[in-house]
Amino acid sequence: MGRLADLTVRHRMTVPAIFFLESVKPLSFVGSQALHFFEPMVRAFFNVQDYERFALMMERRENLEALLVKIEARDDEARSREAERRARDREERRARKQGKEGS
Repeated sequence: MGRLADLTVRHRMTVPAIFFLESVKPLSFVGSQALHFFEPMVRAFFNVQDYERFALMMERRENLEALLVKIEARDDEARSREAERRARDREERRARKQGKEGS
């Protein structure tokens, strides 16, 4: 679940992923069975062990909720790091600008 949450946040797909997962929660078991059905066709694209684990995980709604929580937490962490980076960049620009004005 952690890798899936990281991948979702890295590709900036947090909002669509949360929207999608919240909307399919009632159908999670049916969806997991569809994943099992399509497994032979998917083997060419995914690591089968990870695919099987994901399909089993989706059978239970509480796992979907746990995935949502992880995605939201990772997104919050990423936003905090981005805000800190921007603040550092602003401070560096101000310092350079003041250095140029003082010369």
